[in-house]
Amino acid sequence: MNKKIVISVNTAWNIHNFRSGLVKALIRQGYDVMVMAPDDSYSPRLAPLGCRFKMLSMDNNGTSPTRDAALLIKYWRVLQSVRPMAYLGYTIKPNVYGSIAAHGLNIPVINNIAGLGATFINNTVLTCLVKRLYRLSLRKSSRVFFQNPDDRNLFVQAGLTQASVTDILPGSGIDLQHFVPRPPSPLVRRSFRFLLVSRMLRDKGVEEYAEAAGIVRRHRPGVEFQLLGAVDSKNQNSIPADRIQSWVEHGLMQYLNETDDVRPFLANADCIVLPSYREGVPRSLLEAAAMGRPIITTDAVGCREVVDHEANGFLCEVRNAADLAEKMIRMIDLPPDRRLQMGAAGRRKIAGQFDENIVITKYLHAVSQLECAGRGQPLPRLDTAMESVE
Repeated sequence: MNKKIVISVNTAWNIHNFRSGLVKALIRQGYDVMVMAPDDSYSPRLAPLGCRFKMLSMDNNGTSPTRDAALLIKYWRVLQSVRPMAYLGYTIKPNVYGSIAAHGLNIPVINNIAGLGATFINNTVLTCLVKRLYRLSLRKSSRVFFQNPDDRNLFVQAGLTQASVTDILPGSGIDLQHFVPRPPSPLVRRSFRFLLVSRMLRDKGVEEYAEAAGIVRRHRPGVEFQLLGAVDSKNQNSIPADRIQSWVEHGLMQYLNETDDVRPFLANADCIVLPSYREGVPRSLLEAAAMGRPIITTDAVGCREVVDHEANGFLCEVRNAADLAEKMIRMIDLPPDRRLQMGAAGRRKIAGQFDENIVITKYLHAVSQLECAGRGQPLPRLDTAMESVE
């Protein structure tokens, strides 16, 4: 009986931080899991999950037809050799080139469209090309998961996939035992602190955050602003390191670089901010809300899914630093008990809508459907998959 599953994503870091619960759940169900991703510092951490790791080099940000054709051939060769019962793709290149190879080998495919990023925010020639590639790669997929209804509707209306095979996931899901509420210490006396957690990219709203910080400082001089996340110099959308350094040198904010564990930084902040232009469902906001922190984010696709305005945070206008600053000042001026109530509301929202087990259940159900279809057996019910997770 074929129980092999291949999962591919553009970094081993992504698997370790966002998909480890799914990998372990599949292995508990008896599946033989192979992860294909570029080699990075997180690659050695995958073996303890119980899966095998296959290094697959790819140019994540490049648009070279030659390199992408070479990537397609790599996928074809590995999948032809392994012959898994299912291929699970995440992020754009594994979704496109891994899926095309799998379809050509008659291997069932489950895709996850976690977010559309700058390519879909800016309507360019590249956007048209990417849409054509998605249409080609998703046309035979057994299941296509999205993280918000706007993205699903966009793909269906553009004819990139069939509505009948789509479903919505609550982001990548949150491990509620790992991210737990930490109330601010009453013994620590400091200024009010905002924190933005993301890669340092323009479409994450980092520039607007810095501009808003300047506005807030003119009205509330003692407020602190922090940035936490990597600078990706290879990404054309990246904020240059010297730009961030200039903010630091002018005393506008503190740059915390990147970390393996965001929890201490979330715990030491009063409010988490993400003025992104568009998301799937932003992981940083899910983690912040799970830890009982109020949130300020944009009324944008993916972001608005996490915040109920004035219940667990505030929504602001996209690309509007002045409106962001106004919401920050409102948050500062709230009584501490009201912010605690917002944080508790956020935790309840995450527990009810974004629990990691919801994501795992839907994946186990989709995989078991493929397995039963291959054997000619009746399709399982979703509640059966839920019982296996619990």
